[in-house]
Amino acid sequence: MAVSPILVADIGGTNARFGLIDGRTVRDTRVLRCADYASIEDAATAYLSAIGLAAPGTPGRPRRGAFAVAGPVTGDRIAMTNLVWQFSVGRVRDALGLEGLAVINDFTAVALSVPRLAEEDRRQVGEGSPQPGAVVAVLGPGSGLGVSGLVPGANGRWTALSGEGGHVTMAPMSDRESAVLGQLRKGFDHVSAERVLSGPGLVNLYTALSILDGREPAALTPAQITDNALAGTEPHCVEAVEMFCAMLGTVAGNLALTLGARGGVYIAGGIVPRLGTLFAHSRFRKRFAEKGRMRDFLAPIPTYVVIHELPAFLGLAEAAGTE
Repeated sequence: MAVSPILVADIGGTNARFGLIDGRTVRDTRVLRCADYASIEDAATAYLSAIGLAAPGTPGRPRRGAFAVAGPVTGDRIAMTNLVWQFSVGRVRDALGLEGLAVINDFTAVALSVPRLAEEDRRQVGEGSPQPGAVVAVLGPGSGLGVSGLVPGANGRWTALSGEGGHVTMAPMSDRESAVLGQLRKGFDHVSAERVLSGPGLVNLYTALSILDGREPAALTPAQITDNALAGTEPHCVEAVEMFCAMLGTVAGNLALTLGARGGVYIAGGIVPRLGTLFAHSRFRKRFAEKGRMRDFLAPIPTYVVIHELPAFLGLAEAAGTE
């Protein structure tokens, strides 16, 4: 008997991306506006209807599901960050006619994608080789800074660590970085890693650098700052992205030391993959290993950029316990 696909959904504050996944193959993806639906089950039902699988018993209809949500997941009742939807996992499972439904945090889903990534889904930065069966570290600069780790368990299964590592205090490694963080402290009681290593963080870096040099910062988006840096057309955008890469190396090295991540460090999220060779030639890898007496511990640890377009879907399949 053919194995049915998994219904997967990555639900953010604005959009819900749905798809079906068989092993590593993602298909029939659709993006629905959350505001157009009263509940998660309504949105999921609309998706299944759109691909002709709404009726129970339809051949190829998924029997299991896995959803990623923005916000903490601590039990059956889910209250999402930046979205009015609240739901019971059990009630949604029953409403959709599923045998099982896993609901996990959105960055936990990204972290769980790592064991399913193929070589073409990742790009190595620098040298190093992973130690088989060792802990893996995962960071994801995007709208915020996701931080997780993967701990190997029995039967090839992995456990993703859930925490708020993006809110650790950011430490400077140069006088220029000290000045930037000092400027940011004028507006924030606590300058965390997320305040500089995220989309809004890029804006913070650009703004602080401009002010420090007596320039009026333009009202630029993170994408515009990145584009200007890639084109080399605006010095403070270039410096902001270069500082972002260096600071990310510092935080990634800290995480690798904390977790003992000899299995490698993976950088996900929407920002770094866009940087391409700029990131590969940045100070990221140098700063990753610059830990004094612990350099020899960090130097052999490989670092990768996740370039798969939908890593959360791979992680959701892992959470659903399928091959």
